[in-house]
Amino acid sequence: METNRSRREFLALGLAVPATGLASATDPARWSLQSVPQPLPASPVKLAYRTLGKTGLKVTTVGFGCMTTSDASVVERAADIGISYFDTARVYQQGNNERMVGAALKRKRKDITLSTKSIARDKPGALADLETSLRELGTDYVDIWYLHLKNTPADVTDDLLEAQRIAKQQGKIRFSGVSTHQGYQELIPMLAKKGLVDVVLTMYNFSMEKAVQEAIAEASKAGIGIVGMKVMAGGFRRRPAGPPPSGPGAPPSGAVPPGGRPPGPRPEPPAQLKQQGAMLAALKWVIKDPNVHTTIPGMQDMEQLDENLRAMAEPYGPDEEKLLAQQLELITPLYCRTCGKCDATCAKGLPVADVLRYLSYADGYGQFALAREEYAKLPRELANVRCRDCGPCTVSCPFGVQVSSRLSRAQELFA
Repeated sequence: METNRSRREFLALGLAVPATGLASATDPARWSLQSVPQPLPASPVKLAYRTLGKTGLKVTTVGFGCMTTSDASVVERAADIGISYFDTARVYQQGNNERMVGAALKRKRKDITLSTKSIARDKPGALADLETSLRELGTDYVDIWYLHLKNTPADVTDDLLEAQRIAKQQGKIRFSGVSTHQGYQELIPMLAKKGLVDVVLTMYNFSMEKAVQEAIAEASKAGIGIVGMKVMAGGFRRRPAGPPPSGPGAPPSGAVPPGGRPPGPRPEPPAQLKQQGAMLAALKWVIKDPNVHTTIPGMQDMEQLDENLRAMAEPYGPDEEKLLAQQLELITPLYCRTCGKCDATCAKGLPVADVLRYLSYADGYGQFALAREEYAKLPRELANVRCRDCGPCTVSCPFGVQVSSRLSRAQELFA
């Protein structure tokens, strides 16, 4: 019943499309066989700007999320074109991402807004992270410094807020922020009411509950800058990375092996399901919300950069609505919305949403090494859990994610 309700909410936002002919797209195994998308036609670059809440910072509605980028020339070209918001973090690429981003943006430092993050849980750790970030980025200050991966009010401690106040007083950050995946339920409303930070970086995409949109609107009205992340809803346009697993949750025979596609002709996706167009549509969907001031889609190469730039130059319309309705059918059994409803429901204690997020790095974004790195941070007793050894799964997703199969796939890929 909850799954149907979520779908109705999505369609109520203007994303209705006839369901005829979508059966193959809804097959939970079918996603792994999508053909490589064809490049979209070229479009002139047109930059659109918004003001990031009360910070007064003028930012392009499409920013640059650097987490999965290893090619500095892509970052540098984005800045040369005019993208003005760039986001990294102390923990990205084992600390190496900041160094690459800093070098790529050195010429443009005064022209861009630069943010980084710390996952530290106390003031000394956070301030130490900031010093390292500044050194790696090659800058005296960052425009926004986020307390990273905070989902509840209790995560944003007075100790961490004091670290941000100290950093501001020292001129090492201009504005404070919090990043969150699940914070729309309690954290964002609390931050909006108390005005504890200047900016919120939050997960937001077309697949999520209307409550997310409402929380963002409330925070924006209160003057908080809103930055959207995970805007592609898992980015399911690529083949899975890494070796194909066997057993529960495995892709069907013939899925792509490590190093290439299987022999013979590639199976074609449904005629109207154009994955690359769906990713562009997903980005357009987010930036059409005036309460979202900028976004940080990941861009690994020049093709993705060119594709994302189109979102500022082209309107969101009926074609995008159709693509996203089809994309929703495709990702329903695969993509975790991090709604928090499954927290503490796994009989073995697995952090379900976290593991599914790691899996999306591999299956959606093609980042197998990143996914494996994140999975390896699980405590040993959790990393050793195997869903195939359990009885009936105690976790039920209200959105229709096939949790047991997805967890099994993560365990076989990364454990």
